[in-house]
Amino acid sequence: MKIVVIGGSGLIGTKLVSRLRQKGHEVVAASPNSGVNAVTGEGLADALAGAQVVVDVANSPSFEDRAVLDFFQTSGRNLLAAESVAGVRHHVALSVVGTDRLRDSGYLRAKLAQEKLIKASKIPYTIVRSTQFFEFVNGIAQSGTVGQTVRLSPALLQPIASDDVVAALADATLGAPVDGTIEIAGPERIPLDELCRRYFRANQDPRQVVADAHARYFGAEINDQSLTPGDKARLGSIRFEDWLSRSASRK
Repeated sequence: MKIVVIGGSGLIGTKLVSRLRQKGHEVVAASPNSGVNAVTGEGLADALAGAQVVVDVANSPSFEDRAVLDFFQTSGRNLLAAESVAGVRHHVALSVVGTDRLRDSGYLRAKLAQEKLIKASKIPYTIVRSTQFFEFVNGIAQSGTVGQTVRLSPALLQPIASDDVVAALADATLGAPVDGTIEIAGPERIPLDELCRRYFRANQDPRQVVADAHARYFGAEINDQSLTPGDKARLGSIRFEDWLSRSASRK
């Protein structure tokens, strides 16, 4: 089966391409670096020719409200139009748990706009909404850092390892379209401020974390329900402490 992975050179895309190839599929790792640009439309028609499935894991290069909305709307329209012409039978997209709950976040508003385009198209689809990746913890901490102090919400998250995200995406890609949304998350719920404290301790980072219920998460205040999944979520197997240990051993 021919599968095209849009964003195939990123964190998730690289791992997904490798996993699908190991299963014997013809996989195109599509990104601007390989001459395929969903925003401009460059290379889309050639990349999608003969493809049965397209997986969109591309991310915006800018998180500024207007820029991120333009990215997901423009790339979404171009990609779905090209898929329709190519006769693609399954569109898989990676999104975010809580996308429909945090309207104050420009990034999540943009992801919701992307989801609406997918649902409005006539192409069978599966949307995989994931919680925050372990690999993004440092970036989250950086967003709340002033000097040596990091102000973060104590709201619960249920973060997930990228390897578990890839496993779920691969299963969705090779399965039948659900014409709906699947949620995936890590095996444990951890307050955001404590998550970063654990990360700092493991990496000997001297910054101090201060719990602040009003600290914004990429533009939005959050509570225990904002970014955690429902009861039917698929849970990964990799715990945060185990991931921290593995990450430390690689350094």
